[in-house]
Formats: sequence, structure tokens, C-alpha cells
Amino acid sequence: MLTLSPLPKTWLFDVDGTIVKHNGHLHGGDELLEGVKDFFTKIPAEDKVILMTARKKIYEKQLSSFLEKSGLKYDQIIFDLPQGERILVNDKKNSGLKTAHAINKDRDAKLEINFVIDKNL
Repeated sequence: MLTLSPLPKTWLFDVDGTIVKHNGHLHGGDELLEGVKDFFTKIPAEDKVILMTARKKIYEKQLSSFLEKSGLKYDQIIFDLPQGERILVNDKKNSGLKTAHAINKDRDAKLEINFVIDKNL
């Protein structure tokens, strides 16, 4: 369970294996993974959603169209990333609030991220 502040957030999601079936675009078309649509509806409107993928930019129109038809809110997609690790580095607030979290989920598994907002943070 993540305990988060009430401040607006930036959500960073890998695409393949995290929100859609891994390499589905190469084998008949993208398919949302279980739990994705439900989770995305819980992301507050003031938050930013950035998607990241190693897919080539030539798949931008195809992916954007699929996401729009699926009703997923996002603000930006970054294409052509390396296939290795993604490392998030951020500073802590003077209050001690940790401003970075990382979650590694099993490829193509249901998206289950539980969080609560602590208004005291």
C-alpha cells in the first residue's frame, strides 16, 4: 500500500507488459491488461500521466488511437526508449516527504496498485 500526499502527482507507466499485453501490437493488436481501466479512473484529473515505451515512434498513431478508444487519460507518450532499466531520481521535500516511488509488476499481470492519500503529508 502506498501512502501518498494530497499534492498533484506525476504517474509514469511503461506501456508493454504494464498497461497493455506485451508486444500485442506485433501480434494482432493492443489489449488492455486487467485492472488498467479501473486504475486509470482513480487517477485524479490534476495529476499528469506519462507513458514510456521502447516502441518505435512509427507506432505512435496506432498506440494513441488505441488508448483514445480505450478511454485512458494520459498527457504524453515517450517513444524509442532503451529496453533496460528505468531509473527515477527525485529529491525529498524539506518536510521529509519522499517524492519518488517505484513499482515493479509481473509482465502482463493485472495492474494492482493500492494507495491512500494522507492529508497530513
